[in-house]
Amino acid sequence: MILSDLRTYLKEQRRVALADLCTHFNMDADALRGMLDKWIGKGKVRKLPLTASCGTSCCQCDTALTEIYEWIDEGS
Repeated sequence: MILSDLRTYLKEQRRVALADLCTHFNMDADALRGMLDKWIGKGKVRKLPLTASCGTSCCQCDTALTEIYEWIDEGS
């Protein structure tokens, strides 16, 4: 996967959890974070604040993978 693949997916989805990105691209979370950091640095993506849980009562979500990223650049 290259940065443009990630850009395209984020633009289509608008908001996506890190866990979904890992599944979609079949990649490790840390590798994806590195790519996401590049887009964050360019002002195209932002990491949304974490909530206490995913909204269910099971308490089994991996909090590291409940990170939500949002594509914010409307123009490109």
